[in-house]
Amino acid sequence: MNSGAAAETLAAEFLQARGLVVVKRNYRCRGGEIDLIVRDRDTLVFVEVRLRSSSAFGGARASITAAKRRRLKFAAGLFLSGLAREPPCRFDAILLDGLDAARIEWLVDIDLA
Repeated sequence: MNSGAAAETLAAEFLQARGLVVVKRNYRCRGGEIDLIVRDRDTLVFVEVRLRSSSAFGGARASITAAKRRRLKFAAGLFLSGLAREPPCRFDAILLDGLDAARIEWLVDIDLA
């Protein structure tokens, strides 16, 4: 398993331990990708998982660029267009500076503007 897949597995386990339910992993479409789609009660949550082994360039948080935010919004829109009704939604981020479950940072309802 590569480090990106390991980070997504770690993030999924972290969220499941907190009561969220994984709906889809690695949703890909032309023009975008979403690492995890989970349910938090009635809310559909699009989760970006960021792994950085070094903080030399700002760490995991700084790696969510404006271009990445645009691709996330685009992919989420396509996913939602395939549903019968659109549930309440939000975007979260799981930040990992290394594959250490004790050092996960969970950002809830991040602004993608």
